[in-house]
Amino acid sequence: MAAQPRFPNDADTPADTTADTDAVPAGPDAPAVSDAPAQKHPVDETLPPLKMFTSGLQHVAAMYAGVVAPPMIVGPAVGLSATDTAFLMGASLFTAGIATLLQTLGFWKVGARLPFVNGVSFAGVTPMVAIGRDRGADGITVIFGAIIVASVLGFVLTPYFSKLVRFFPPVVTGTVITLIGVSLLPVAFNWSQGGNSTADDYGSMKNIGMAALTFVIVLALRKVLRGFLQQIAILLGLVAGTVVAAPLGMANLDAIKNADIVGFPTPFHFGAPQFEIAAIVSMCIVMLVCMTESTADMLALGRIVDRPADERVIEGGLRADTLGSAISPLFNGFMCSAFAQNIGLVAMTKVRSRFVVAAGGGILILLGLCPVAASVIALVPLPVLGGAGIVLFGSVAASGIQTLATAALEKGENALIVAASVGIGLIPIAAPEFYHAFPKDALVVLDSGISTGCIVAIALNLAFNHLGRKGSSDEAEQDAHGSGKPDGTTVPAPAAAVH
Repeated sequence: MAAQPRFPNDADTPADTTADTDAVPAGPDAPAVSDAPAQKHPVDETLPPLKMFTSGLQHVAAMYAGVVAPPMIVGPAVGLSATDTAFLMGASLFTAGIATLLQTLGFWKVGARLPFVNGVSFAGVTPMVAIGRDRGADGITVIFGAIIVASVLGFVLTPYFSKLVRFFPPVVTGTVITLIGVSLLPVAFNWSQGGNSTADDYGSMKNIGMAALTFVIVLALRKVLRGFLQQIAILLGLVAGTVVAAPLGMANLDAIKNADIVGFPTPFHFGAPQFEIAAIVSMCIVMLVCMTESTADMLALGRIVDRPADERVIEGGLRADTLGSAISPLFNGFMCSAFAQNIGLVAMTKVRSRFVVAAGGGILILLGLCPVAASVIALVPLPVLGGAGIVLFGSVAASGIQTLATAALEKGENALIVAASVGIGLIPIAAPEFYHAFPKDALVVLDSGISTGCIVAIALNLAFNHLGRKGSSDEAEQDAHGSGKPDGTTVPAPAAAVH
Protein backbone atom coordinates (compact mmCIF):
# COMPACT_ATOMS: atom_id res chain seq x y z
CA MET A 1 0.00 0.00 0.00
CA ALA A 2 1.34 3.43 -0.87
CA ALA A 3 2.55 5.58 1.98
CA GLN A 4 -0.01 7.98 3.37
CA PRO A 5 0.64 11.74 3.42
CA ARG A 6 2.32 13.03 6.54
CA PHE A 7 0.92 15.93 8.56
CA PRO A 8 3.02 17.96 11.00
CA ASN A 9 0.37 17.85 13.73
CA ASP A 10 0.34 14.06 13.86
CA ALA A 11 1.81 12.33 16.86
CA ASP A 12 4.80 11.17 14.76
CA THR A 13 8.03 13.13 14.95
CA PRO A 14 8.29 15.51 12.01
CA ALA A 15 11.01 14.92 9.50
CA ASP A 16 14.23 16.94 9.77
CA THR A 17 14.13 19.65 7.16
CA THR A 18 17.39 21.36 8.09
CA ALA A 19 19.87 18.71 6.98
CA ASP A 20 20.76 20.34 3.63
CA THR A 21 20.78 24.00 4.65
CA ASP A 22 24.57 24.31 4.24
CA ALA A 23 24.27 23.27 0.60
CA VAL A 24 21.93 26.13 -0.30
CA PRO A 25 23.77 29.13 -1.73
CA ALA A 26 23.47 32.37 0.18
CA GLY A 27 23.14 35.88 -1.16
CA PRO A 28 20.84 37.60 -3.61
CA ASP A 29 20.94 34.66 -6.02
CA ALA A 30 19.75 32.20 -3.38
CA PRO A 31 16.39 30.53 -4.11
CA ALA A 32 13.42 31.99 -2.28
CA VAL A 33 12.34 30.18 0.85
CA SER A 34 8.59 29.72 1.21
CA ASP A 35 7.00 31.21 4.31
CA ALA A 36 3.78 29.27 3.76
CA PRO A 37 2.47 27.69 6.95
CA ALA A 38 2.75 23.93 7.33
CA GLN A 39 -0.31 22.00 6.19
CA LYS A 40 -2.62 20.95 8.97
CA HIS A 41 -4.16 17.53 9.23
CA PRO A 42 -7.91 17.79 8.42
CA VAL A 43 -8.64 16.74 12.01
CA ASP A 44 -6.95 19.93 13.27
CA GLU A 45 -8.47 22.35 10.77
CA THR A 46 -10.88 25.06 11.83
CA LEU A 47 -13.80 25.84 9.54
CA PRO A 48 -15.73 29.09 8.90
CA PRO A 49 -18.04 29.96 11.83
CA LEU A 50 -21.32 29.21 10.04
CA LYS A 51 -20.06 25.88 8.73
CA MET A 52 -18.64 25.05 12.16
CA PHE A 53 -22.00 25.76 13.86
CA THR A 54 -24.24 23.95 11.39
CA SER A 55 -21.98 20.90 11.20
CA GLY A 56 -21.78 20.82 15.00
CA LEU A 57 -25.57 21.15 15.21
CA GLN A 58 -25.88 18.17 12.88
CA HIS A 59 -23.83 16.09 15.33
CA VAL A 60 -26.12 17.21 18.15
CA ALA A 61 -29.22 16.29 16.14
CA ALA A 62 -27.77 12.85 15.43
CA MET A 63 -27.10 12.04 19.08
CA TYR A 64 -29.77 14.02 20.93
CA ALA A 65 -32.25 11.16 21.31
CA GLY A 66 -29.49 8.86 22.53
CA VAL A 67 -28.51 11.34 25.26
CA VAL A 68 -31.98 11.95 26.65
CA ALA A 69 -33.25 8.37 26.32
CA PRO A 70 -31.36 6.90 29.36
CA PRO A 71 -32.63 9.53 31.83
CA MET A 72 -36.12 9.12 30.34
CA ILE A 73 -35.88 5.42 31.24
CA VAL A 74 -34.00 5.61 34.56
CA GLY A 75 -35.90 8.56 36.04
CA PRO A 76 -39.39 7.00 36.17
CA ALA A 77 -37.92 3.57 36.99
CA VAL A 78 -36.36 4.87 40.22
CA GLY A 79 -39.46 6.86 41.19
CA LEU A 80 -38.61 10.38 40.03
CA SER A 81 -41.34 12.80 39.06
CA ALA A 82 -41.78 14.11 35.51
CA THR A 83 -40.15 17.40 36.57
CA ASP A 84 -37.12 15.66 38.05
CA THR A 85 -36.84 13.41 35.00
CA ALA A 86 -36.81 16.50 32.76
CA PHE A 87 -34.08 17.92 35.02
CA LEU A 88 -32.06 14.72 34.47
CA MET A 89 -32.41 15.13 30.72
CA GLY A 90 -31.04 18.67 30.82
CA ALA A 91 -28.19 17.56 33.09
CA SER A 92 -27.34 14.75 30.66
CA LEU A 93 -27.07 17.22 27.77
CA PHE A 94 -24.88 19.52 29.87
CA THR A 95 -22.49 16.76 30.99
CA ALA A 96 -22.36 15.25 27.48
CA GLY A 97 -21.13 18.63 26.27
CA ILE A 98 -18.40 18.72 28.92
CA ALA A 99 -17.28 15.17 28.08
CA THR A 100 -17.23 15.98 24.35
CA LEU A 101 -15.04 19.04 24.93
CA LEU A 102 -12.66 16.91 27.01
CA GLN A 103 -12.37 14.49 24.08
CA THR A 104 -12.02 16.98 21.22
CA LEU A 105 -9.99 19.80 22.79
CA GLY A 106 -8.41 18.00 25.72
CA PHE A 107 -5.69 19.09 28.10
CA TRP A 108 -2.53 17.48 29.43
CA LYS A 109 -2.89 13.74 28.59
CA VAL A 110 -6.68 13.86 28.56
CA GLY A 111 -8.60 13.62 25.29
CA ALA A 112 -8.27 11.69 22.03
CA ARG A 113 -8.29 15.02 20.13
CA LEU A 114 -10.39 13.43 17.40
CA PRO A 115 -13.93 14.33 16.23
CA PHE A 116 -15.24 12.09 19.00
CA VAL A 117 -18.66 12.65 20.58
CA ASN A 118 -19.38 11.54 24.15
CA GLY A 119 -22.74 11.11 25.81
CA VAL A 120 -24.71 8.99 28.27
CA SER A 121 -23.95 5.30 27.81
CA PHE A 122 -26.82 2.88 27.17
CA ALA A 123 -24.72 0.12 28.75
CA GLY A 124 -25.53 1.46 32.22
CA VAL A 125 -29.31 1.72 31.87
CA THR A 126 -30.21 -1.81 33.01
CA PRO A 127 -27.87 -1.91 36.06
CA MET A 128 -28.83 1.65 37.06
CA VAL A 129 -32.52 0.70 37.04
CA ALA A 130 -31.68 -2.39 39.11
CA ILE A 131 -29.68 -0.29 41.61
CA GLY A 132 -32.23 2.49 42.00
CA ARG A 133 -35.49 0.56 41.98
CA ASP A 134 -37.43 0.37 45.29
CA ARG A 135 -35.03 2.75 47.06
CA GLY A 136 -37.17 5.85 46.91
CA ALA A 137 -35.34 9.17 46.90
CA ASP A 138 -32.02 7.46 47.78
CA GLY A 139 -31.93 5.41 44.58
CA ILE A 140 -30.53 8.11 42.32
CA THR A 141 -27.84 9.14 44.85
CA VAL A 142 -26.64 5.52 45.16
CA ILE A 143 -26.37 5.40 41.36
CA PHE A 144 -24.34 8.60 41.31
CA GLY A 145 -22.00 7.36 44.04
CA ALA A 146 -21.33 4.10 42.17
CA ILE A 147 -20.62 5.98 38.93
CA ILE A 148 -18.10 8.28 40.65
CA VAL A 149 -16.12 5.39 42.18
CA ALA A 150 -16.20 3.29 38.98
CA SER A 151 -15.07 6.29 36.92
CA VAL A 152 -12.14 7.13 39.22
CA LEU A 153 -11.00 3.50 39.15
CA GLY A 154 -11.32 3.52 35.37
CA PHE A 155 -9.17 6.66 35.16
CA VAL A 156 -6.45 4.94 37.20
CA LEU A 157 -6.57 1.81 35.00
CA THR A 158 -6.50 3.72 31.71
CA PRO A 159 -2.70 3.51 31.05
CA TYR A 160 -2.85 -0.26 31.42
CA PHE A 161 -6.07 -0.77 29.50
CA SER A 162 -4.80 1.26 26.54
CA LYS A 163 -1.87 -1.15 26.04
CA LEU A 164 -4.38 -3.69 24.77
CA VAL A 165 -4.46 -1.81 21.44
CA ARG A 166 -2.02 -4.34 19.94
CA PHE A 167 -4.78 -6.92 20.29
CA PHE A 168 -7.10 -4.86 18.06
CA PRO A 169 -5.83 -5.56 14.51
CA PRO A 170 -8.15 -5.00 11.50
CA VAL A 171 -9.67 -8.47 11.85
CA VAL A 172 -10.85 -7.46 15.35
CA THR A 173 -11.63 -3.79 14.77
CA GLY A 174 -13.47 -4.48 11.51
CA THR A 175 -15.62 -7.07 13.24
CA VAL A 176 -16.41 -4.76 16.17
CA ILE A 177 -17.12 -1.74 13.96
CA THR A 178 -19.50 -3.82 11.88
CA LEU A 179 -21.25 -4.99 15.05
CA ILE A 180 -21.49 -1.41 16.30
CA GLY A 181 -23.41 -0.41 13.18
CA VAL A 182 -25.59 -3.51 13.14
CA SER A 183 -26.31 -3.18 16.89
CA LEU A 184 -27.44 0.42 16.43
CA LEU A 185 -29.83 -0.34 13.57
CA PRO A 186 -32.56 -1.78 15.88
CA VAL A 187 -32.52 1.58 17.68
CA ALA A 188 -33.26 3.32 14.38
CA PHE A 189 -35.99 0.76 13.61
CA ASN A 190 -37.57 1.38 17.01
CA TRP A 191 -37.51 5.15 16.45
CA SER A 192 -39.03 4.60 13.00
CA GLN A 193 -41.99 2.84 14.60
CA GLY A 194 -42.50 5.64 17.12
CA GLY A 195 -40.12 4.80 19.96
CA ASN A 196 -42.77 3.77 22.49
CA SER A 197 -43.88 0.15 22.08
CA THR A 198 -46.89 0.72 24.37
CA ALA A 199 -48.32 3.56 22.27
CA ASP A 200 -51.38 2.89 20.12
CA ASP A 201 -49.67 4.15 16.97
CA TYR A 202 -46.44 2.19 17.50
CA GLY A 203 -45.47 0.69 14.15
CA SER A 204 -48.31 2.44 12.36
CA MET A 205 -48.13 3.13 8.65
CA LYS A 206 -47.94 6.85 9.44
CA ASN A 207 -44.83 6.44 11.59
CA ILE A 208 -43.06 4.06 9.26
CA GLY A 209 -44.11 6.14 6.26
CA MET A 210 -42.59 9.25 7.83
CA ALA A 211 -39.36 7.35 8.54
CA ALA A 212 -39.29 6.11 4.94
CA LEU A 213 -39.88 9.63 3.62
CA THR A 214 -37.01 11.02 5.72
CA PHE A 215 -34.79 8.15 4.57
CA VAL A 216 -35.52 8.99 0.92
CA ILE A 217 -35.06 12.74 1.52
CA VAL A 218 -31.61 12.20 3.05
CA LEU A 219 -30.51 9.98 0.16
CA ALA A 220 -31.90 12.43 -2.41
CA LEU A 221 -30.16 15.39 -0.76
CA ARG A 222 -26.87 13.48 -0.71
CA LYS A 223 -27.34 12.82 -4.43
CA VAL A 224 -28.34 16.26 -5.69
CA LEU A 225 -26.50 18.61 -3.33
CA ARG A 226 -22.84 19.52 -3.54
CA GLY A 227 -20.20 20.91 -1.21
CA PHE A 228 -21.23 22.06 2.24
CA LEU A 229 -24.95 21.46 1.71
CA GLN A 230 -24.22 17.83 0.88
CA GLN A 231 -22.24 17.53 4.12
CA ILE A 232 -25.23 18.64 6.20
CA ALA A 233 -27.73 16.49 4.31
CA ILE A 234 -28.66 14.66 7.52
CA LEU A 235 -29.53 17.93 9.28
CA LEU A 236 -31.47 19.19 6.28
CA GLY A 237 -33.29 15.85 6.09
CA LEU A 238 -34.27 16.12 9.76
CA VAL A 239 -35.59 19.65 9.21
CA ALA A 240 -37.52 18.64 6.10
CA GLY A 241 -38.97 15.60 7.81
CA THR A 242 -40.05 17.65 10.82
CA VAL A 243 -41.70 20.26 8.58
CA VAL A 244 -43.72 17.51 6.88
CA ALA A 245 -44.55 15.80 10.19
CA ALA A 246 -45.72 18.93 12.04
CA PRO A 247 -49.05 19.38 10.20
CA LEU A 248 -49.74 15.68 10.79
CA GLY A 249 -49.58 16.24 14.55
CA MET A 250 -46.37 14.25 14.97
CA ALA A 251 -44.28 17.10 16.45
CA ASN A 252 -44.92 17.70 20.15
CA LEU A 253 -45.12 21.46 20.67
CA ASP A 254 -45.88 21.06 24.39
CA ALA A 255 -42.17 20.60 25.00
CA ILE A 256 -41.53 24.25 24.07
CA LYS A 257 -44.57 25.62 25.89
CA ASN A 258 -43.62 24.03 29.22
CA ALA A 259 -39.87 24.63 29.07
CA ASP A 260 -38.01 27.26 31.09
CA ILE A 261 -35.78 29.75 29.32
CA VAL A 262 -32.84 29.30 31.71
CA GLY A 263 -32.00 26.38 33.95
CA PHE A 264 -28.73 25.22 35.51
CA PRO A 265 -28.10 21.62 36.62
CA THR A 266 -27.48 22.46 40.28
CA PRO A 267 -24.69 20.26 41.71
CA PHE A 268 -26.00 17.42 43.89
CA HIS A 269 -29.58 18.43 43.15
CA PHE A 270 -30.83 15.11 44.57
CA GLY A 271 -28.47 15.07 47.55
CA ALA A 272 -24.94 13.88 48.31
CA PRO A 273 -23.88 10.65 46.54
CA GLN A 274 -24.08 7.41 48.55
CA PHE A 275 -21.61 4.57 48.21
CA GLU A 276 -22.65 0.92 48.34
CA ILE A 277 -20.34 -1.97 47.43
CA ALA A 278 -22.82 -3.97 45.30
CA ALA A 279 -23.77 -0.91 43.27
CA ILE A 280 -20.10 0.04 42.81
CA VAL A 281 -19.16 -3.45 41.56
CA SER A 282 -22.03 -3.36 39.08
CA MET A 283 -21.01 0.03 37.68
CA CYS A 284 -17.34 -1.05 37.53
CA ILE A 285 -18.42 -3.79 35.12
CA VAL A 286 -20.30 -1.19 33.10
CA MET A 287 -17.18 0.98 33.03
CA LEU A 288 -15.08 -1.87 31.60
CA VAL A 289 -17.75 -2.42 28.95
CA CYS A 290 -17.72 1.30 28.09
CA MET A 291 -13.91 1.37 27.88
CA THR A 292 -13.93 -1.64 25.55
CA GLU A 293 -16.53 -0.05 23.26
CA SER A 294 -14.76 3.32 23.32
CA THR A 295 -11.46 1.67 22.34
CA ALA A 296 -13.13 0.04 19.35
CA ASP A 297 -14.84 3.33 18.45
CA MET A 298 -11.58 5.28 18.58
CA LEU A 299 -9.88 2.73 16.34
CA ALA A 300 -12.79 3.01 13.92
CA LEU A 301 -12.77 6.81 13.92
CA GLY A 302 -8.98 6.91 13.56
CA ARG A 303 -9.21 4.92 10.35
CA ILE A 304 -12.08 7.03 9.01
CA VAL A 305 -10.22 10.34 9.52
CA ASP A 306 -6.84 8.93 8.38
CA ARG A 307 -5.20 9.42 11.75
CA PRO A 308 -4.84 5.91 13.22
CA ALA A 309 -5.52 5.78 16.94
CA ASP A 310 -2.35 4.53 18.62
CA GLU A 311 -1.84 3.66 22.27
CA ARG A 312 -1.30 7.32 23.23
CA VAL A 313 -4.52 8.46 21.54
CA ILE A 314 -6.55 5.65 23.11
CA GLU A 315 -5.09 6.39 26.54
CA GLY A 316 -6.05 10.06 26.20
CA GLY A 317 -9.51 9.15 24.93
CA LEU A 318 -10.16 6.75 27.80
CA ARG A 319 -8.97 9.37 30.28
CA ALA A 320 -11.52 11.79 28.84
CA ASP A 321 -14.22 9.10 29.05
CA THR A 322 -13.52 8.28 32.67
CA LEU A 323 -12.90 11.88 33.80
CA GLY A 324 -16.10 13.02 32.09
CA SER A 325 -17.98 10.17 33.78
CA ALA A 326 -16.53 11.11 37.19
CA ILE A 327 -17.57 14.76 36.76
CA SER A 328 -20.99 13.92 35.36
CA PRO A 329 -22.72 12.85 38.64
CA LEU A 330 -21.65 16.13 40.26
CA PHE A 331 -24.08 17.81 37.84
CA ASN A 332 -26.65 14.98 38.08
CA GLY A 333 -25.53 13.21 34.90
CA PHE A 334 -24.69 9.58 34.16
CA MET A 335 -21.70 7.64 32.84
CA CYS A 336 -20.42 8.92 29.49
CA SER A 337 -18.89 7.02 26.59
CA ALA A 338 -18.51 7.21 22.81
CA PHE A 339 -21.48 7.72 20.51
CA ALA A 340 -21.01 5.42 17.52
CA GLN A 341 -23.74 7.10 15.45
CA ASN A 342 -21.59 10.22 15.19
CA ILE A 343 -18.74 8.15 13.78
CA GLY A 344 -21.11 7.25 10.97
CA LEU A 345 -21.85 10.95 10.50
CA VAL A 346 -18.13 11.73 10.17
CA ALA A 347 -17.74 8.94 7.62
CA MET A 348 -20.74 10.14 5.65
CA THR A 349 -20.07 13.90 5.62
CA LYS A 350 -16.25 13.65 5.40
CA VAL A 351 -16.02 16.62 7.78
CA ARG A 352 -13.09 15.49 9.93
CA SER A 353 -12.38 18.60 12.01
CA ARG A 354 -12.44 17.94 15.74
CA PHE A 355 -13.37 21.57 16.28
CA VAL A 356 -16.71 20.93 14.53
CA VAL A 357 -17.50 18.32 17.17
CA ALA A 358 -16.20 20.69 19.86
CA ALA A 359 -18.77 23.21 18.57
CA GLY A 360 -21.36 20.47 19.00
CA GLY A 361 -20.14 20.04 22.58
CA GLY A 362 -20.64 23.74 23.17
CA ILE A 363 -24.17 23.51 21.76
CA LEU A 364 -24.90 20.61 24.12
CA ILE A 365 -23.79 22.71 27.10
CA LEU A 366 -26.03 25.58 25.98
CA LEU A 367 -28.95 23.19 25.56
CA GLY A 368 -28.35 21.93 29.09
CA LEU A 369 -28.43 25.53 30.36
CA CYS A 370 -31.44 26.53 28.25
CA PRO A 371 -34.28 24.00 28.45
CA VAL A 372 -36.40 25.89 25.92
CA ALA A 373 -33.59 25.60 23.34
CA ALA A 374 -33.23 21.90 24.09
CA SER A 375 -36.93 21.44 23.49
CA VAL A 376 -36.54 22.78 19.92
CA ILE A 377 -34.32 19.82 19.11
CA ALA A 378 -36.90 17.62 20.81
CA LEU A 379 -39.43 18.73 18.21
CA VAL A 380 -37.91 16.24 15.75
CA PRO A 381 -40.31 13.26 15.80
CA LEU A 382 -38.70 9.90 16.50
CA PRO A 383 -39.84 8.42 13.16
CA VAL A 384 -38.01 11.24 11.38
CA LEU A 385 -34.92 10.57 13.47
CA GLY A 386 -35.27 6.87 12.76
CA GLY A 387 -35.30 7.35 9.00
CA ALA A 388 -32.08 9.36 9.16
CA GLY A 389 -30.63 6.94 11.71
CA ILE A 390 -30.85 4.02 9.27
CA VAL A 391 -28.46 5.87 6.97
CA LEU A 392 -26.18 6.90 9.84
CA PHE A 393 -25.92 3.53 11.52
CA GLY A 394 -25.63 1.73 8.21
CA SER A 395 -22.63 3.94 7.44
CA VAL A 396 -20.92 2.64 10.59
CA ALA A 397 -21.48 -0.98 9.52
CA ALA A 398 -20.18 -0.15 6.04
CA SER A 399 -17.00 1.30 7.58
CA GLY A 400 -16.52 -1.97 9.45
CA ILE A 401 -16.90 -3.98 6.26
CA GLN A 402 -14.33 -1.75 4.56
CA THR A 403 -11.94 -2.35 7.46
CA LEU A 404 -12.44 -6.11 7.14
CA ALA A 405 -11.46 -5.80 3.48
CA THR A 406 -7.93 -4.94 4.68
CA ALA A 407 -7.77 -7.81 7.20
CA ALA A 408 -6.53 -10.56 4.84
CA LEU A 409 -9.46 -12.87 5.53
CA GLU A 410 -7.93 -15.48 3.20
CA LYS A 411 -5.01 -15.97 5.61
CA GLY A 412 -4.98 -18.26 8.61
CA GLU A 413 -8.26 -18.43 10.49
CA ASN A 414 -9.22 -14.77 10.12
CA ALA A 415 -12.47 -15.60 8.33
CA LEU A 416 -13.38 -17.99 11.15
CA ILE A 417 -12.64 -15.26 13.73
CA VAL A 418 -15.04 -12.90 11.96
CA ALA A 419 -17.72 -15.56 11.52
CA ALA A 420 -17.71 -16.65 15.16
CA SER A 421 -17.50 -13.12 16.56
CA VAL A 422 -20.30 -11.74 14.40
CA GLY A 423 -22.43 -14.78 15.21
CA ILE A 424 -22.03 -14.30 18.98
CA GLY A 425 -22.41 -10.53 18.69
CA LEU A 426 -25.73 -10.86 16.87
CA ILE A 427 -27.34 -12.96 19.62
CA PRO A 428 -28.68 -9.99 21.68
CA ILE A 429 -30.02 -8.45 18.47
CA ALA A 430 -31.59 -11.52 16.88
CA ALA A 431 -32.73 -13.18 20.13
CA PRO A 432 -33.06 -10.52 22.87
CA GLU A 433 -34.26 -13.07 25.47
CA PHE A 434 -31.47 -15.58 24.78
CA TYR A 435 -29.69 -14.90 28.10
CA HIS A 436 -32.83 -14.44 30.21
CA ALA A 437 -31.83 -17.20 32.68
CA PHE A 438 -28.38 -15.72 33.38
CA PRO A 439 -27.57 -13.58 36.47
CA LYS A 440 -28.53 -9.93 36.08
CA ASP A 441 -24.95 -8.77 36.61
CA ALA A 442 -23.80 -10.94 33.68
CA LEU A 443 -26.42 -9.33 31.44
CA VAL A 444 -24.48 -6.05 31.58
CA VAL A 445 -21.99 -7.68 29.20
CA LEU A 446 -24.09 -10.38 27.53
CA ASP A 447 -26.87 -8.02 26.44
CA SER A 448 -24.34 -5.92 24.52
CA GLY A 449 -23.57 -7.51 21.17
CA ILE A 450 -20.69 -5.07 20.78
CA SER A 451 -19.06 -6.23 24.02
CA THR A 452 -19.58 -9.95 23.51
CA GLY A 453 -18.46 -9.78 19.89
CA CYS A 454 -15.39 -7.76 20.87
CA ILE A 455 -14.42 -10.21 23.62
CA VAL A 456 -14.83 -13.22 21.29
CA ALA A 457 -12.86 -11.52 18.51
CA ILE A 458 -9.98 -10.65 20.84
CA ALA A 459 -9.92 -14.15 22.36
CA LEU A 460 -9.97 -15.92 18.99
CA ASN A 461 -7.34 -13.57 17.56
CA LEU A 462 -5.09 -14.44 20.50
CA ALA A 463 -5.77 -18.16 20.10
CA PHE A 464 -5.26 -18.35 16.33
CA ASN A 465 -2.76 -15.57 15.60
CA HIS A 466 -0.62 -15.30 18.73
CA LEU A 467 -0.58 -18.35 21.01
CA GLY A 468 1.63 -21.23 19.90
CA ARG A 469 3.18 -19.27 17.03
CA LYS A 470 6.26 -17.84 18.72
CA GLY A 471 8.52 -19.41 16.13
CA SER A 472 6.83 -17.49 13.35
CA SER A 473 5.71 -14.31 15.08
CA ASP A 474 6.12 -12.12 12.00
CA GLU A 475 3.84 -14.43 10.01
CA ALA A 476 1.31 -14.45 12.85
CA GLU A 477 1.28 -10.66 13.04
CA GLN A 478 0.86 -10.41 9.26
CA ASP A 479 -2.03 -12.89 9.34
CA ALA A 480 -3.73 -10.92 12.10
CA HIS A 481 -3.17 -7.45 10.71
CA GLY A 482 -3.53 -8.03 6.99
CA SER A 483 -2.35 -4.73 5.58
CA GLY A 484 -1.19 -3.54 8.97
CA LYS A 485 2.36 -3.15 10.23
CA PRO A 486 4.20 -5.88 12.18
CA ASP A 487 4.35 -3.70 15.29
CA GLY A 488 0.61 -3.88 15.71
CA THR A 489 -0.34 -0.52 14.26
CA THR A 490 -2.54 -0.34 11.21
CA VAL A 491 -2.04 1.44 7.95
CA PRO A 492 -5.16 3.46 7.15
CA ALA A 493 -6.91 2.85 3.90
CA PRO A 494 -6.99 5.76 1.48
CA ALA A 495 -9.58 8.36 2.40
CA ALA A 496 -11.71 7.66 -0.65
CA ALA A 497 -11.87 3.98 0.21
CA VAL A 498 -12.76 4.54 3.84
CA HIS A 499 -15.50 7.02 3.11
